[in-house]
Amino acid sequence: MSTFSAPKGTYDLLPPDSAAFLAVREALAAPLRGAGYGYVETPGFEHVELFSRGVGESTDIVTKEMYTLTTKGGTRLALRPEGTASVLRAALQASLHRAGSLPVKLWYSGTYYRYERPQAGRYRHFSQIGAEAIGTEDPALDAELIILAADAYRSLGLTGVRLLLNSLGDRECRPAYRAALQEFLRGLDLDEDTRARIEINPLRVLDDKRESVRRQLAGAPAMSDHLCQACKEYHEQVRDLISGAGVAFTDDERLVRGLDYYTRTTFEFVHDGLGSQSAVGGGGRYDGLSEMLGGPALPSVGWAVGVDRTLLALRAEGVVQDLPSPTDVFAVPLGEEARRELFTMVTALRRAGVAADFAYGGRGVKSAMKSANRSGARYAVVAGDRDLAEGVVQVKDLGSGEQSPVPLTAVVDDLRRRLA
Repeated sequence: MSTFSAPKGTYDLLPPDSAAFLAVREALAAPLRGAGYGYVETPGFEHVELFSRGVGESTDIVTKEMYTLTTKGGTRLALRPEGTASVLRAALQASLHRAGSLPVKLWYSGTYYRYERPQAGRYRHFSQIGAEAIGTEDPALDAELIILAADAYRSLGLTGVRLLLNSLGDRECRPAYRAALQEFLRGLDLDEDTRARIEINPLRVLDDKRESVRRQLAGAPAMSDHLCQACKEYHEQVRDLISGAGVAFTDDERLVRGLDYYTRTTFEFVHDGLGSQSAVGGGGRYDGLSEMLGGPALPSVGWAVGVDRTLLALRAEGVVQDLPSPTDVFAVPLGEEARRELFTMVTALRRAGVAADFAYGGRGVKSAMKSANRSGARYAVVAGDRDLAEGVVQVKDLGSGEQSPVPLTAVVDDLRRRLA
């Protein structure tokens, strides 16, 4: 028994659950690859300032949840708590916005880290698929990303995912709303930390999940009443485009998301089967983030979808994924000569694109056949000295139990034909 265990709030991803995880990750990424998004991968840690500038000094992520460290040289680093700031930093560093036509379309997959209270659906390390479209202000781009996420959920068989949609305005109309919201919030019965947040970023108070706070927010001014004409028209175009694509949504004037960089379009995908941690993904437009990070003006939009949360949503709906078996053929040798011949055959099968495994360890036929059945293989190939003397192997259909001899020289082609 190991004396070590995974740190609190983390988990190990092991077979057979890992197969479902990989299938979900592939399904979430597939629509992005089909829409011109290229893959990007960033380091697991970045300079602390990247997140304090981009995500926001007042956010819980920066103030309470980031894992930080100081190198021997005195550099302050943080394990990445989210993906957008890192991806935009990488795009700016590589001058991708100068390399060709805009937008720069990128997608990514990785693990992120936040020091949070562990609970169902919330871990201290979590996996996401993300997408960013950098350098273009266009409601069709916002709609494209929303539709791609909705299509990914649909491809998995999920029916209980709901889309919440809002607009946070821009630098022209948000200041007036910010002032009105601050005036309202200052009159509420709030704790000291929340009162401090009112002065730094009052919109984040609307994202407070505590019931004692949410009750008092019932009469808060709505952003929709303060949107300038340009933002209203932009938001209507987004709504029309996603409606035209058959994607249903609910307008949610309290939806602000938890990061400071969002402007205009903001959205969240939720699933009611997940309890308090109902969000399975979300994102929005962040037109000023590039300038916050020292880059040029690059209006952008993106989202991140939780792989872990999506798996929980599938289980909540009872959706059974159709996962391919990791093994198609399992070889069972009886004797040393058969061991050499079947090992060569297994190698040839793998090179021919057939998933094949082998009974290692010199086990008896009964034990080896149990392993063959547990592997999920459709066929077992069994051979002993008598079979080899006749130049054949026995191919057994593990579903029907039927068995027939096949010439050793033809077994690879025979199995490929059966599996086609």
